Amino acid sequence: MNKTIEKFNKTHEAKKIPDVRSGDTVRVVQMIKEGDKQRPQAFEGLVIALKHGRGINGMMTVRKISFGVGVERIFPLHAPTLERIEVLRRAKVRRAKLFFVRGKSGRKARKMRGDIVPPETGTVESAEENV
Repeated sequence: MNKTIEKFNKTHEAKKIPDVRSGDTVRVVQMIKEGDKQRPQAFEGLVIALKHGRGINGMMTVRKISFGVGVERIFPLHAPTLERIEVLRRAKVRRAKLFFVRGKSGRKARKMRGDIVPPETGTVESAEENV
């Protein structure tokens, strides 16, 4: 029975998922269906939680501030509607789940993230320079 489930999971997994961690700023592009047309829609924000690993049940919670209101969306990592996930910025955080960011606002929400590492290079920049 386990081999049947594993075979099913392998056929439904996404081709490539980048290395996403809590504290990363990501842009998730999802295909939205409106009537008989499809269009891409981007959601850019901070990854505050990864749940259920990277397997077929993996989920990612992304939070952004839109017009002064906090908005969170939960994306299944292997959903067929996800077109791509782009890691824009990496941050060094000390927690796996960043739910405490919900209570922070403004500079306090940004300052707590520590050193920021751009995804292209391995160099570390100071967080104070990027604020």
